[in-house]
Amino acid sequence: MIIGGPSSQLLAGRVAAVLGEELALCEYRTFPDGESYTQVVASLEERVIIIQSTPTDQDLVYLLQLLDICQESSIDLVVPYFGYARQDKIFKPGEPMTARAVATALNPFLRRGKVHLVNIHAPSILSHFSCPADNLDATPLLADKVASLGLKDLVVISPDKGAVAMARTAASVLGADCDYLQKTRLSGTEVSMAPKEIDLRNRDVVIFDDMIATGGTMATAIEMLRAQGAARVYLAAVHPVLTGSAVLKLYRSGVEGILATDTLDRGVSTVSVAPIIAKALLKG
Repeated sequence: MIIGGPSSQLLAGRVAAVLGEELALCEYRTFPDGESYTQVVASLEERVIIIQSTPTDQDLVYLLQLLDICQESSIDLVVPYFGYARQDKIFKPGEPMTARAVATALNPFLRRGKVHLVNIHAPSILSHFSCPADNLDATPLLADKVASLGLKDLVVISPDKGAVAMARTAASVLGADCDYLQKTRLSGTEVSMAPKEIDLRNRDVVIFDDMIATGGTMATAIEMLRAQGAARVYLAAVHPVLTGSAVLKLYRSGVEGILATDTLDRGVSTVSVAPIIAKALLKG
């Protein structure tokens, strides 16, 4: 039985379709005082699969409620977008490691199951789970989508050294050149970004990253790449967080298109991670 949380209903339906499994009917609502309410309107099976991203605190509460409902079953938990993944370190005294705190809150329900995450921002988070946990890579799926665009003389760019591994994976799938943006501080308020090695003039470019949040830094990078002669610039990201006016910023900067997966259900979510989730679930 597959149970889709409120932030992952579309993806849960796609995974159920790939696996040919039952998709449970659930009810989600919010009481007038702001409290969340969840009901699974079905008889639970011995093994259940819960699919729920946690982009907001309320989504995390919904996930905890689903886990509590299903605690007598063996649970495989899929968290396509794991909220608080960027709070994986303690920088100052008195700070929490919130990613660890979230994993610790989920652990009591997962004694007989497994956790599947997708392109987690910090792989070290996997170690905070008391059950087996894996990190699924959606980069090849995004690369396949890029391949369908028919781009010419393509260069795959990482926005920084942190996403180089992802960019290299995509470049390998696409048979393209790969580079990363090197930042140079020109003054206290001005920063320049340019590829470290490759001349991009008259070449199509795709920037690969694990997530797009506010879009500010990425918009600046797109503007600079276009000023440096790139023909067309696309953006490919696994997690389209896209807060506030992020999409407007990106298109205003001159991006040709935004490609993202359905770990979060957004208008740019044109690539489904259902196949890699289904494959991982079949492995058990």
